[in-house]
Amino acid sequence: MEWKIDKQSAVPLYFQLKQLVLGGIEQGSLSPGDTIPTEQELSAMLGISRPTIRQALGELVNEGYLTRQKSKGTFISAPKLDAQFFQRLQPFAQEMRQKGLEPSTQVLSLKKSEARADANTALELEKTAPLVHLKRLRAAGGEPVVLVETFLPYFLFKGLLEEDLTHQSLYELLDARYNVHVAYVRREIEAVNAIESQSKLLKCAKNSALMKVVTTGYDLQRRPVEYSIAHYRGDRNRFTVTLMR
Repeated sequence: MEWKIDKQSAVPLYFQLKQLVLGGIEQGSLSPGDTIPTEQELSAMLGISRPTIRQALGELVNEGYLTRQKSKGTFISAPKLDAQFFQRLQPFAQEMRQKGLEPSTQVLSLKKSEARADANTALELEKTAPLVHLKRLRAAGGEPVVLVETFLPYFLFKGLLEEDLTHQSLYELLDARYNVHVAYVRREIEAVNAIESQSKLLKCAKNSALMKVVTTGYDLQRRPVEYSIAHYRGDRNRFTVTLMR
């Protein structure tokens, strides 16, 4: 790739550099995993100041096109996973395989837990009713992309504590073993910053952008049967929504 900008142009230099990198990604001359020259190298090649370069690269990092690795350098990021998460219900593993990525799940915790105010309210349970608490780290192509905590009524699903949820879909298991079909869900999304425990599991920087998605799943009788809180890496995910008038 040729690193060249026009100093006579009215377009700000940092923006030209930013567009140069984006153009390289779009045209394929910059591929995921490729190393970006250092600030010092770019300054020498382009004859522009390091603060200008820092601004351009910083914006690309924040927007998810570049990723920084301490003591290693700055790299082109892998494309974001374009999830149809808000358009249809689909097992995570199935969706990832359709995208050509190998899914994996690590069960971090599966236990009976005490009542939790937000979960018990969403599940329309008594304030003190116990829960099944399932915490999973889910990856695509070997890279962690989402951390999910799921809560279910213990009195309905206590048998889940004996199941292997590393290799089984939760929704498929509820169908097969409990005759409970999650027919529809309600989802809320908000932007949050990663706390230290989340950043360690998701392999992202502390305070980096996450998308928090809170889901309540309902069965065919419109009974709430599942409540989950998922944190998606902002640099590896985007959600697409189609709206029709």
